[in-house]
Amino acid sequence: MDNSSDGTSTTKHKFMLFVSGMSVKSGHAIENLRRICDKYLANNYELEIIDISRDTEQAVIHQIVAIPTLIKTNPDPRRIILGDLSDKEKVLRILNIRE
Repeated sequence: MDNSSDGTSTTKHKFMLFVSGMSVKSGHAIENLRRICDKYLANNYELEIIDISRDTEQAVIHQIVAIPTLIKTNPDPRRIILGDLSDKEKVLRILNIRE
């Protein structure tokens, strides 16, 4: 049974984080996002990490022009953040996550 339609489950946050190899900035973005998600969205998020050095097609599909790039795909509205996500307050504000 799919319990997402019963009105009791909260909307799961979905993120796509585009990185390139294991650059320092990419590593920082992954760490910073995981820290934020674990603290504010515990067990209520899905994170897909896409390495554009291995998956160039996804970079083209999503029109990625800078690395790292975070795309929040769910819930609406869709949001995009560039950079290593080190400014926690800014990330929370842009993603509309309550502290």
